[in-house]
Amino acid sequence: AGHSAAVAIYARDIAERLGMDAEQQQLAYLCGLVHDIGKIGLPAGLLEKPGALTLEERREMQRHSEIGEGILANVDTYAEIAAIVRHHHERMDGQGIPDQLHGKAIPLEARIATIADALDAMTSARPYRRSELTLDGAMGELRRHEGDQFDRDIVEAVLQAAATGDLALVPRTA
Repeated sequence: AGHSAAVAIYARDIAERLGMDAEQQQLAYLCGLVHDIGKIGLPAGLLEKPGALTLEERREMQRHSEIGEGILANVDTYAEIAAIVRHHHERMDGQGIPDQLHGKAIPLEARIATIADALDAMTSARPYRRSELTLDGAMGELRRHEGDQFDRDIVEAVLQAAATGDLALVPRTA
């Protein structure tokens, strides 16, 4: 829950920074809240497994965005959110999952969610790595992967927000 709440806040703040209207900012926020809902459909124990995942386990984990789309598609008013959740692991270079979409073919809100998700993942503790990055370290990683993994324009907006103090890490409890 903490991860999804942080992703939602980052996504909303990025949408605002990009000049999106209040409705689009709310959509970005909602997508952040539910972006990982598909993980409830994964095999028991997979999310809690200490250490590295096997190739088969990684493939299973990668299905969470498709599972999430399936869950959300059952809610009449969530069709747009379902599509964004499906594509939050696509990459600008077309090497993402599940559909290998390229560039602007990836919905804007999904490109925002990708960065918001990565920002929280990089700056919070994870069982598969020793320590989290600082905000500066995360900004360096975003810059390093802009254009291949991340949308350059969105990365630029996030870097500017961090440089001016308009972006701060979402504090985590527990």
